Amino acid sequence: MKGSIKVTHYQRRSVPGAFSVERLFSDIRTAMPPDIHVKVHTSRFISQGLWGRIWNILEAVFFQGEINHVTGDVHFLTFLLRRRRTVLTVLDCVSIERLARFERWMLKLIWYVLPIHCSRVVTVISSSTKRELLKVVKFDPNEIHVIHCCVSACFTPNLRPFNTTRPRVLQIGTGPYNKNVSRVAAALDGIPCRWVIVGRLSAEQVADIESHNIEYENHLDLGDEALLATYQQADMLVFASTYEGFGLPILEANAVGRPVVTSTLYSMPEVAGDAACFVDPYDVACIRAGIQRIINDANYRDRLVQAGYRNIERFRPSVIAEQYSNLYRRIYRENT
Repeated sequence: MKGSIKVTHYQRRSVPGAFSVERLFSDIRTAMPPDIHVKVHTSRFISQGLWGRIWNILEAVFFQGEINHVTGDVHFLTFLLRRRRTVLTVLDCVSIERLARFERWMLKLIWYVLPIHCSRVVTVISSSTKRELLKVVKFDPNEIHVIHCCVSACFTPNLRPFNTTRPRVLQIGTGPYNKNVSRVAAALDGIPCRWVIVGRLSAEQVADIESHNIEYENHLDLGDEALLATYQQADMLVFASTYEGFGLPILEANAVGRPVVTSTLYSMPEVAGDAACFVDPYDVACIRAGIQRIINDANYRDRLVQAGYRNIERFRPSVIAEQYSNLYRRIYRENT
């Protein structure tokens, strides 16, 4: 398109069950204004091992646009791109905490320090992530821009009566580090419900769930339509995570019209606003009380649902796409 700014979105080669970043930026691209023309380059190899990553770095050079945007989880692609035209999105800093000291130092250097200093600006998906990132790397805070995730337009209100006798309680994610499956299982012990869990359960998690005699079902590798149906069939979302860079399931439940229980930690209050029941994710009794309040208090449930509809207006694809577009325009002007 004549007069448009040519942007390349660099994205990882995804693996089964890990596609949220790709879906996010696909939704953003559908809402881009006409002066922003985006092409997508997907890395040839998944982000594992040395040689595949080196190939991905070298190949990235040949797909540069007037603006280059590394959209997350492949930070090293910035290494050989034109720095003054490069945007890097950092999704979270969670991986650093899992490693021993030397490994942590190496990851910090390769995954954060070098990629960030190879970029003109950095975007993060929450103020919480920005605060964490500034603890990891020295960089001008004014050049770290908070641009939230968007909620896909396919998530729309889907009204259904709340099942107070045996609600379907939705859990998105099973990661052992942060998704808090064991504490939520303990909180649900004795509450008549059906726990709908999306994500691969370990043998230990299955044993833990079954020790609490919870009726549950488990779903893996859901496509977009199946995931949406899972929200629509649920009565509530329990997302009592101990760590999130953002927390997109909160917004997806808000958009469909389901009450949410979520955590007081990290980005989750920032994302949920007043549209969730907040609990201490380390306190089983607190999680349980939040779940029971939603089940037993119809007025409270309805207030959360209505607040959710208001909340998602901040996260529409058009809103988020315009924020990225303004950033692209600024960098383009600097280079012309």
